[in-house]
Amino acid sequence: MTEEIQNDTAIGASDSEAAGPAFTVEKLYVKDVSFEVPGAPAVFNEESQPQLQMNLNQQVTRLNDAAFEVVLGITLTCTADDKPLYLAEVKQAGVFGLAGFDAQTLDAMLGTHCPNVLYPYARQLISELIQAGGFPPFLLQPINFEALYAEGLRQRMTQAQDLESSEAVGNA
Repeated sequence: MTEEIQNDTAIGASDSEAAGPAFTVEKLYVKDVSFEVPGAPAVFNEESQPQLQMNLNQQVTRLNDAAFEVVLGITLTCTADDKPLYLAEVKQAGVFGLAGFDAQTLDAMLGTHCPNVLYPYARQLISELIQAGGFPPFLLQPINFEALYAEGLRQRMTQAQDLESSEAVGNA
């Protein structure tokens, strides 16, 4: 029995020595929050169907070799008959440790995995703001950050190809 324990310990030690890429969530926090109801209290009497527009953005800042701050910004604008009912803006941030990734995988982790971690917190905060502002509860639908990242990657590749084509024409 003692032999088996020693073997398991030896295996565990070799696994930690050969550790590959590492991802850690160091800190999650709200960087900025804003909620406005410009037409209160008159907006609470609106009878028309509200229209929602959501803007999503992301900022990544390298803090050191293995730490990144990722900020997920969500702005939700609700209007009725072209009059603003409310504006909710949240910047949910996190510090993430990412080590041992190649450049392409690192970019993908920052563009997909980190926002997936941040989104539920931003979603909950926006929901609470809207309800505290006197409006019916509202829950943002899930977002496929992998699809958004893939689309952004395709757009960057298309722009790079267009730039190469225009430079080739200019040099001819």
